[in-house]
Amino acid sequence: MNEQAAIAQKDVRTHVLDDPGVILKDPDVMRALVAASEHSSGENVVDIRGIAMSRLEERLQSLENMHRSVLAAAYENIAGMHQVHGAVTKLLEPLTFEDLLSCLDAEITDILRVGRIRLVLESGGAGMAGLARIRHSALRNTESGFIEDYLGKGKPARRVTLRRFSGDPQAIYGPNANWVRSEACIVLDFGKARPRGMMALASEEPLQFSSNQGTDLLEFLGSVTERAIRRWLR
Repeated sequence: MNEQAAIAQKDVRTHVLDDPGVILKDPDVMRALVAASEHSSGENVVDIRGIAMSRLEERLQSLENMHRSVLAAAYENIAGMHQVHGAVTKLLEPLTFEDLLSCLDAEITDILRVGRIRLVLESGGAGMAGLARIRHSALRNTESGFIEDYLGKGKPARRVTLRRFSGDPQAIYGPNANWVRSEACIVLDFGKARPRGMMALASEEPLQFSSNQGTDLLEFLGSVTERAIRRWLR
C-alpha cells in the first residue's frame, strides 16, 4: 500500500469513527458491508444478521409504499372535496329550472370532470307536471318506476350507486354516448307524494366510478341538488 492510499484509508477510518451514522444511513454502503461479511464467512455459514437486515429492508420498503399510497389517497380525497364544493356553489346560483339544467350540462360537468350529467325525473305526483313539460338536453322525463328498473330491481335501496356501465347509453345519456364506461347514479328525494328523481354522471374512464369507492361527497351533492329543485315544484 503506498503512502497516499494509507493516508486516504486513515482519513476514511477517522471519519467513520467520528460519525458512524454516515454508514448506517446509507443503504448501499450497508449492503456492501453485509455482502463482504457474508463472503468472508464462507458458504457454510448462515448470516442471521444479514437475513434480518434484508427483511427489515423489505419491511421498510413496504412501509414507504404504504405511506405513498396513503398520501395519494388523501390528495385525491381533497381534490374530490374541492370539486364537489365547487359544483354545489354553482348549483345555488341558477334562478330558474332551465338555468339549473344548463348549469348541470356545462359548468358542473366541467367542474366534476365527467363526460355528461343527466337529470332524470319520473312522471306523476304533486308538483311535477310543470317540470315535465320542459325540454332540455340535460333532462330525461320518464315513466314512474324507471329509476328502480334502471338501478336494478331487488337490490337494496341505496342513495348512490357507482358501477361500470352496461346497457343502452341512449336510455339516459342520449345519442352519441357509446363512450360511457362507468357511471354514478344519485337518487333524489323531492318529498312525500312526489316521485323520485336521479342525477346520473357518466365517464369514459372505466374506473372513475366503482363500487369500492366512498360515496359521502356524492350524497352531499345529491342532497343539495334535490333541495335546489324543490324550489320549482308546485
